[in-house]
Amino acid sequence: MKRIQYHQYGGPEVMRLEDFEPRELGAGDVRVRVRAAAANPMDFGIRNGAMKMVTGRKFPRAMGYDFAGIVEAVGSGVTRLRVGDEVLGGAPIKWSGAFADVVVAEEKGIVTKPAELSFEAAAALPTVGLTAYQALFTKARLQPGEAVFVHGSLGGVGRAAVQLASAHGARVGGSCRAGSADEARELGIDPIVDFDFDPAALARRFDVVFDTVGKLPIKQARTMSKPNGRIISTAPTPVNMARSALPGPFQVVIAQAVTADIEAVARSAGKAELELPIARTVPLSEAVSALTELEQNGSSKRGKLIILPG
Repeated sequence: MKRIQYHQYGGPEVMRLEDFEPRELGAGDVRVRVRAAAANPMDFGIRNGAMKMVTGRKFPRAMGYDFAGIVEAVGSGVTRLRVGDEVLGGAPIKWSGAFADVVVAEEKGIVTKPAELSFEAAAALPTVGLTAYQALFTKARLQPGEAVFVHGSLGGVGRAAVQLASAHGARVGGSCRAGSADEARELGIDPIVDFDFDPAALARRFDVVFDTVGKLPIKQARTMSKPNGRIISTAPTPVNMARSALPGPFQVVIAQAVTADIEAVARSAGKAELELPIARTVPLSEAVSALTELEQNGSSKRGKLIILPG
């Protein structure tokens, strides 16, 4: 069996496609034959060593977190999933390994794949869908009829947030790059502004301001918020984490493997309330070069890079 792994923290040059033996199943673990996996920006940051305190210094380390596939084996104590189930989910950050023929993950991070979804579409969901869902409903406690502003509305998390909020009955405004307004309009976003916007024009209009880019100044977010508004950011910088710990409207969202939340995201996708574009699909044998290109140059079109093992 093959997977993409690395033997030291570093840039894209440390990635290798190599043979490996899957880890033994612990209590609550599930082994999945991967049918599709999806790349996220965090894959590159973790490989660069940004989370050494969590991931440690034991090598080789595998890459990839988001996947969809078929359950091959289950550990003791696993009750929701059975061999043969079609599933989607995310591998734990502490060991990862989705860019592979098989991956081992914890049952709590895996849910049944809706029959309406392809494996490719399902693999695109976990990280961005869960981040958006928990920002809106766990952190902001969004209610139907409220107004949400999504900064970075056409990125992965932003697009997921726009669709989830709209399906929940919220009104959604957002920012995007100049020239992308038509695409944002198709998602029902109104108002639409570019990244270099004047917050005074949107003063006190939003119950929730969700910064998916991590670069919206807190002063601007406060200007746009209603008196009891909530401000959510995806950027866990030291300043943001300190601000998040204080009483007030500001919180940082870091996606957590909550089974019920992943199920809610999957249900929305199964009902076509949440659809994420796929930019490129490559076989595992070509994934190292595709990941390198994505990291260095970005995607030539909007959407996910999907890796197909086998």
